[in-house]
Amino acid sequence: MQDQKLENLLNLALSATPEERAKSGNLNVGYNPEEQSWDVIVKYSGDISGLEAVGIHVEPMVNEYAILRVPESLIDTLSQLPQIEYVEKPKRLFFAINQAKAASCVNLVQQGTNSLDGRGVLVAIIDSGIDYYHADFRNDDGTTRIVKLWDQTLDRVFTREEINAALATGSRAEARALVPSVDISGHGTAVASIAAGNGRENRGQYRGVAFQSPLLVVKLGIPQAAGFPRTTELMRAVNFVVREAVDMQMPIAINLSFGNTYGSHDGTSLLETFLDDISNYGKAVIVVGTGNEGVAGGHISGVLTMEGPQEIEMSVGAYQQSFSVQLWKSYADIFDISIITPPGEVIGPISSRLGPQTIRYGNTQILLYYGKPGPYSVAQEIYLDFLPLETYIDSGVWRFRLTPRQIVEGNYDLWLPSAGVLNESTRFLRPTPETTLTIPSTASKVISVGAYDDTYQSYADFSGRGYTRRTNQVKPDLAAPGVGIIAARAGGGYDTVTGTSFATPFVTGSAALLMQWGIVDGRDPFLFGEKVKAYLIRGTRKLPGVSQYPNPELGYGVLCVSDSLPV
Repeated sequence: MQDQKLENLLNLALSATPEERAKSGNLNVGYNPEEQSWDVIVKYSGDISGLEAVGIHVEPMVNEYAILRVPESLIDTLSQLPQIEYVEKPKRLFFAINQAKAASCVNLVQQGTNSLDGRGVLVAIIDSGIDYYHADFRNDDGTTRIVKLWDQTLDRVFTREEINAALATGSRAEARALVPSVDISGHGTAVASIAAGNGRENRGQYRGVAFQSPLLVVKLGIPQAAGFPRTTELMRAVNFVVREAVDMQMPIAINLSFGNTYGSHDGTSLLETFLDDISNYGKAVIVVGTGNEGVAGGHISGVLTMEGPQEIEMSVGAYQQSFSVQLWKSYADIFDISIITPPGEVIGPISSRLGPQTIRYGNTQILLYYGKPGPYSVAQEIYLDFLPLETYIDSGVWRFRLTPRQIVEGNYDLWLPSAGVLNESTRFLRPTPETTLTIPSTASKVISVGAYDDTYQSYADFSGRGYTRRTNQVKPDLAAPGVGIIAARAGGGYDTVTGTSFATPFVTGSAALLMQWGIVDGRDPFLFGEKVKAYLIRGTRKLPGVSQYPNPELGYGVLCVSDSLPV
């Protein structure tokens, strides 16, 4: 009997062999084979401090969430505790100015006697790190604007004083000896400069939005070779920066420019509800990009009726090592699933009995899991993990045949992993571009940001689209410039970047300006959280040729800060 207190993916991972986990891109995330332990996310009530005595490490978050490190042999013991409400495993995360500032009406509020610059409002960048040596993150006297830098890959927090000591050495190499945190990809540096860079390296020409805001920076990752950031690291980071802001008694705008495609896309995972809950802690605004999956071919949806079966075609490219498919549906609907291989062999209908099943064909092994709805969602997930028996999965066009038996609602959605881990030709052949926004931009209380091209005044087709599944909540809330943005480059200078990753910090910086106007300058002490979202939505502009708002591409419109101020 599968444990209903554990999410479906964790149940499947626990039932898989070590070899199957190692081949999978999802099942082994969160597992430490040397310690034979799992990092898990839990929602709990009451006191769980006693878990330490039985060998379970507890890292509490705000509002009765926690990250636990649990020996695999104690997972059953953990789930039997009445204090534990639900358990999820981590998921992998994917990282996906001049003219753009004018298009977003930023220049108007940065000028004049009552100009806004972010002073007094923390901007938190949770990303791939930051080039702290770059002049755009320094004050006029050469000292750092970074209050703290937590490098999770080094498991160390660097203070303002330590960074200043490193900067005082006068060279990058010597500075790195004292503060060895490096933004290898440059993603976080670019994001930080758009949200809050002061443009000092080029005499202010490429100045960001909240250019006087102090910075809190978290470099996501795990202190292991070849480690990648996971949702557990994201939760730790958000918990850290919100607590810091509360301790400093300052409002904070938090930037999250990444996500993943795993989940029901309706705001019900523990990560999403955690972000909703922590957004009420202190005076915070959380801004999340909708990802770059808009035209990746990773989503398909449809409506099944009693009239007959439907087939979903999926191309699997050559040399594809592993991938997963999630099918989400109403638990009230009952239909059979058959898998049709590239040569046309029909496997199934597959038994709908709950729990894990294994299917083999050619050089491909499919781990299939029929789940039940969880305590926070009415949706049913059917999860399929395609693994190679040797090196690669059988390529070609695979099909899923859905045969109705009892249909009440009929809606279904299927998602593939983020395009960044798939071969280019691994995709659905007739994809649905809607509901391609990545998680956690599906969380209800975050500000979700899509991208548009401000040069051509048009939607950027790569941008993840809404609305949310089942709840049909308007997401993105708004869009910001995300094509051809000039941003600081790690190592010095500037570069041109494109993606919703770089649209998001325009809104983060703008949120900081609004909080400065309201909280710091004393005009509205309650201008944080959902109120900031409401003001930004009200101030949006509409693009030419687009008549219907809100819409799944742009939400309520595109960012215009000056029109968002209630004056």
